[in-house]
Amino acid sequence: MLRIESLDVFHGDAQALDGVSLEIAQGAIVAIVGANGAGKTSLIRTIAGMHKPARGRILYKDRNIAGWPSHKVCDLGIGQVAEGRQVFPSLSVAENLAMGAMLPRAQASRARNLDKVYALFPVLTERRGQAAGTLSGGEQQMLAIGRCLMGAPDLVMFDEPSLGLAPAVVQTVLKTVRDLNRDGLTCVLVEQNVAVSLKLASQAYVLENGRITLSGSGDALLGDDRVRQAYLGL
Repeated sequence: MLRIESLDVFHGDAQALDGVSLEIAQGAIVAIVGANGAGKTSLIRTIAGMHKPARGRILYKDRNIAGWPSHKVCDLGIGQVAEGRQVFPSLSVAENLAMGAMLPRAQASRARNLDKVYALFPVLTERRGQAAGTLSGGEQQMLAIGRCLMGAPDLVMFDEPSLGLAPAVVQTVLKTVRDLNRDGLTCVLVEQNVAVSLKLASQAYVLENGRITLSGSGDALLGDDRVRQAYLGL
């Protein structure tokens, strides 16, 4: 569904991604694992059209979208749940969700997708008239996911969805990712909780200093001594 070939990305003179290549199969959960500063968010933002690569290709359904503006990438069916949630704090829950449905691809299914989001996150139904900035962290993350789903994506990139959340809420958010995948959504998961993300993932990549250093099934990397020592403290 998504294939990245020899991707180089720079921020000024600093190289954020160095020859990154990976594949995302349709219907998979693919985890991107790495320390802070490894280039994970740069990768997500480059796929999303927020950074322009210096070299390489991003093939989505065999179409090279490298360097496309982000609104065109979204309208192809690639959604992003950004790190830090980034809801519109002064807008209501309902207004935030409406913002997610502004893509041309989402217009026809807007009402149906709204029903799905409210069914997935009943608390948002109760809070629909409330300003997003007054929600708890967990509720804001649910809203960020719901807003993304309103764009009718085929593939969603989750960038640190559990960051800053209470453990019980983390389990709810990650269960949501798993349930969405079971319903057919292809998921890319960048997550600080390495053990949980590898358990969820059918395929995983380790990103270090802008380079892919390991790849394999989630189970294989979970049992890899290098991963266990570097990220699991074992």
